[in-house]
Amino acid sequence: MRAEEILESFRRTGALLEGHFVLTSNLHSAIYLQCALVLQHPTEAEKLGRLIGNEFRAQNVETVVAPAIGGLIIGYEVARALGARFIWTERESGEMTLRRGFSVRAGETVLVVEDVVTTGGSTRETIGVLRGAGARVVGAASIIDRSGKRADVGAPRIALATLDVPAVAPANCELCAQGTPAVKPGSRKTEG
Repeated sequence: MRAEEILESFRRTGALLEGHFVLTSNLHSAIYLQCALVLQHPTEAEKLGRLIGNEFRAQNVETVVAPAIGGLIIGYEVARALGARFIWTERESGEMTLRRGFSVRAGETVLVVEDVVTTGGSTRETIGVLRGAGARVVGAASIIDRSGKRADVGAPRIALATLDVPAVAPANCELCAQGTPAVKPGSRKTEG
């Protein structure tokens, strides 16, 4: 499956949205990729997970780790494709952490998987948590890289499709200047 085929599956499932959006990073964009709309289809999720897994098959990944919530479904599918364990990080008091009894051992080979990378912040924080626990992070992966390959997560990474979609601070957003309300996808709330 080539990058264009992946983007076509986003279009077909209504996951490629156009408008004025507030991203998780609090940056604004005219394009939003709602991976949940693709990943709600198990056959699509399995296919994307297998494609990412194939990129890391030779790395002997023991555990796949995803930042919650966006990376959960694709992380699980990558782990299934690799025959690896799957766990996730989540925020507690604003800090990314392993909870729910999850842990990694020193030297454990891990792969971090996310749905979409914009700034790489959640992936970078997850990698920091894992390295802090002594794990060996072999890489990071995402379905989509919307940074145009500019996001630095502190580890080698791949994406099934790369886009160069501008994401700007609200103060620099032309759509804000035009008075167009910004939508935070998933919440249907507008930002003032």
